Amino acid sequence: MPKMKTKKSAAKRFRVRPGGTVKRGQAFKRHILTKKTTKNKRHLRGATGVHDSDLKQIAAMMPFA
Repeated sequence: MPKMKTKKSAAKRFRVRPGGTVKRGQAFKRHILTKKTTKNKRHLRGATGVHDSDLKQIAAMMPFA
């Protein structure tokens, strides 16, 4: 049986909080910002949680988290 490995791309994108929820960075904040409103960019700051329907896939990619 081969070793279980963490998908490094997932480990760079997600962090598992102590309560078991997973946080992720916001999308749509990297480029082409001139056409986006200031309000829109302000609401994209910070991290947000991963949706419950995606948690099973992330758990498979990060078995040790």
